[in-house]
Formats: sequence, C-alpha cells, structure tokens
Amino acid sequence: MQKTVEPAEEAESAVAALAALTATDDNGALSRGRPRFWPLVLLGAAVLPGVALFVVGRWMDAPAVQAWRTVCLAVTVQALPFLLLGTALSGAINAFVPARVFSRVLPRRPVLAVPVAGVAGVVLPGCECASVPVANSLIGRGVPPAAAFAFLLSAPAVNPVVLTATAIAFPGSPAMVLARLLASLATAALMGWLWLFLGREKWLKPTVRHTGHRPGHSRWTEFRLGFQHDFLHAGGFLVLGAMAAATFNVTVPRSLLDTFSGSPWLSVLFLAALAVVLAVCSEADAFVAASLTGFSPVARLAFMVVGPMVDLKLIALQAGTFGRAFAVRFSAATTVVAVLSSALIGGALL
Repeated sequence: MQKTVEPAEEAESAVAALAALTATDDNGALSRGRPRFWPLVLLGAAVLPGVALFVVGRWMDAPAVQAWRTVCLAVTVQALPFLLLGTALSGAINAFVPARVFSRVLPRRPVLAVPVAGVAGVVLPGCECASVPVANSLIGRGVPPAAAFAFLLSAPAVNPVVLTATAIAFPGSPAMVLARLLASLATAALMGWLWLFLGREKWLKPTVRHTGHRPGHSRWTEFRLGFQHDFLHAGGFLVLGAMAAATFNVTVPRSLLDTFSGSPWLSVLFLAALAVVLAVCSEADAFVAASLTGFSPVARLAFMVVGPMVDLKLIALQAGTFGRAFAVRFSAATTVVAVLSSALIGGALL
C-alpha cells in the first residue's frame, strides 16, 4: 500500500531541504558551492531586468530618440526595395546570363568600356544600394572593375526614375535635369578611368561565392543562394549606414545650415558633405535639394550628384562588398571628382 504523507511531515521536509541548501561550512561558504547571498542574487535576477526595461522604455520615448528611430527606419525602408531589386538582379546575372554576353556588349578596350558602362546605368531604375551587388556580380562575370565601378556610380544617378523626379522637383528648370545628367555621367566616367590607371587589385576584397553557372547545378538554386548571400550581407551594412545617418540628423542643429548658405563655395562643400551623411535615396534626394531654397543652384546640384555616389550607407555597403581599403580610397576620390564636376558643369549651365 502507498504510504501517505501528513502535511506536518511535508512542512518539516521543506524546512530541512531549505536548511540543507543554505547550510555553510566553517568558513561561511555554502556547503554545496552556491553563493553566500544567493537569495539576493535571485531577487536581483528577478527585479533588475524589469527595471532595465522600464528605464530603456522611458529613454526610448525621448523626442530625440524617437526622431533617431524615425530617420533610421525611414532610410532603411526607403532603400530596402531597391536593395532587394539589386540583389535579385545580381543573382539573376550570376545564374542566368552567360559570360559571353558581357564580352559582346562592352568594348574590348577597357578605356572605351568605361563610358559605355556608365551610359548603361540608365537602364537600372534603382538606387545606390542596388548598384553595389550588381557591380560585384559584373566583376565576377569578367567585366573590368573600372567599367563595373562606372556603372555602380552612374546607375543610381542617371536612371529614368531619378531624372523624372528631378524634373518634378525643379519644375520649369530643364537645365537642372541636364546638369545632373552630365555631371553624374562625367563623374562616373572619370572615376572609372582613374581606377583603370591608378587602381590596385589588392585593394579589392575577393568574392567568396562562385561566379557563373556551374554545369550540373540548378540555375534556380544558384539564383536563390546568390540572392540570399548578397541580400543578407549587404543588408547589415545598409542598417549600419542608416544608423549613422540618423545620428547626424539628430545631433546637428538645423541652424548650422544657415551658417554656410551665404558663401558660394562653402555652400557647395557643405551640401556635398550633407549629402554624404543624410544618405537620402537617389529617387528622393531631388525633393530634399529643392527644399534647400537658401542655397545656390550649384550647391543643390552638388547635393544631388554626390549623394547617389557617396553616402554613409553606400560606403558601408562598399566596405562590406569590396573591402575597407577600396571603400576609403574610392569614396574619397569620388567625392572630390563629383564636387568638381558639379561646380564646373553647374557653373556653366545654371
């Protein structure tokens, strides 16, 4: 028969078990290796996470933090569809397009392939986030890096969507649209040629995935794996760039804009730097530039030429895709060339 246990016996057993757990040796340490103040440890483990969540929640409700979250989320969401487009296009090029297609379309001489690749950027209606994985895939398929980088710079700046948005943002000013087109193409071509003559192969981080279709493998599987790799890899750097842009938006006072608007040269340099840190998508930057009415047309042109080619999220994407050595050199040189192109072409047309 089963032995019954009286309530009094259960209570005595519980007290004995608790005493055994809290028993100490001669040195005051718990006999079973537990901390001496283990009830306080348990209490802290139960209370501190709740307190931390409460403090963080109150801090996240601060206006500055809310603004930071809004800007960071806006930059990420704004660029995410085009990053999806770019990585999908990159995976499709890698899996379905034969390498011989590029050798037929582009001139054999790299000097001529650079401007052709720059003009080819017109066909991709995406932003800078889309152009990075596509350029990486083109290099993997045998396209000269100089031509791929010219495409990388021109695609987000001269595609039909961007030019149409510029025409809408600056109504009655076709010269602004033409100036943006010419300055962006000139910058892309010049940077391609600079890489062709001054670039070093060691500055490029080698790709970790295969390029091109492999016999006996499913093209759709290769497309899926390539798309998955590129999107997950580039997406993390996109978020880092968005966080940096949001930090600048929150910490820099708007009154600083008025300080630089009076000087023609300082306004160009300031809006070029502002384009880098704001990281506005190329499809929307024309409307931001149009709102900066206190600045000269040339300065606003520099904002629209520099932004699609050099911004924080693009630098992060380039560093993750091609390596930090490439991103630092290429971004710095692109900024200088873009500012000079904007000043020269804008000064002549605007």
